[in-house]
Amino acid sequence: KNIPVIVLSNNDGCVIARSNEAKKLGIGMGVPAFKLNNIIENNNVKVFSTNFALYGDMSSRVMSLLSQFSPSIEIYSVDEAFIDFSGMNQRHIVAENLITKIKKSTGIPISIGVARTKTLAKIANHIAKKYSTNGFFTLDSKNYEISILKKFPISKVWGIGYKRAKMLNYYNIYSAYDFMQLN
Repeated sequence: KNIPVIVLSNNDGCVIARSNEAKKLGIGMGVPAFKLNNIIENNNVKVFSTNFALYGDMSSRVMSLLSQFSPSIEIYSVDEAFIDFSGMNQRHIVAENLITKIKKSTGIPISIGVARTKTLAKIANHIAKKYSTNGFFTLDSKNYEISILKKFPISKVWGIGYKRAKMLNYYNIYSAYDFMQLN
């Protein structure tokens, strides 16, 4: 916690995961480890080798805990899932309970974004991860969605990425809201 950490690929070749603290140091994904020696030494960056068996085990534990809160869960990747919160009252309490239980059971901090679509949920999760103090954020009204999407960079939208964003910027599409206005 609060320490820059990176995980290197097989044979410790390239960066495949980084903590927020490592990102702030300018450590990019896919960068060969040997190019980071100065940054690592000067900033006390903790470096770890991959351990896919451990990642799979921890992922299974987290997904199992998530499934206790909702029968409708879609596992998207080793560290991401979608849960159907529809019909649940007091979603923030359910989310707080999930965050607390997973942290207590696994030591892993999680963030939860709630919205009416998966893309909006990923945006809400991004906000929860970066800006909320409790790890939870919800987009609960159309007006609120629009105000957030007007500020949300197109490059951060799920499936867009840096290269497509650059092309969209050429056409004056800079935010998720600008993108929504396309026909």
